[in-house]
Amino acid sequence: MIYVFESEIPSNKSVFFSLIYVFGIGKFNSFLICKQLGFLKNLKIKNLSKEKINQMTKIIEYLNFELASELKKKTTLNAKKLILIKCYKGLRKIKRLPIRGQRTHTNAKTVKKLVL
Repeated sequence: MIYVFESEIPSNKSVFFSLIYVFGIGKFNSFLICKQLGFLKNLKIKNLSKEKINQMTKIIEYLNFELASELKKKTTLNAKKLILIKCYKGLRKIKRLPIRGQRTHTNAKTVKKLVL
């Protein structure tokens, strides 16, 4: 296992799919990183040298992605702001109900289980 930006990256998967394990990097950003480094989609992490891994982290830092704890902190602050100003979304969060217009007669069980 390799740790990149506070996330465990599996070494037996390809670079493209293993970068998705980092919180804040999706498929599109993973594709961009692989393209800039010239990696093929099927290149495994275990086949990379330490120089290539360092180069990959430098490119991620250069692209200024909000990752891991920074992104989690931002999302929680946004949720707390909505609750503080008592807008509709914030009130729905307090009541643990769906925020984006989903029905509540049925199918709201998973939202009610989540805790802010």
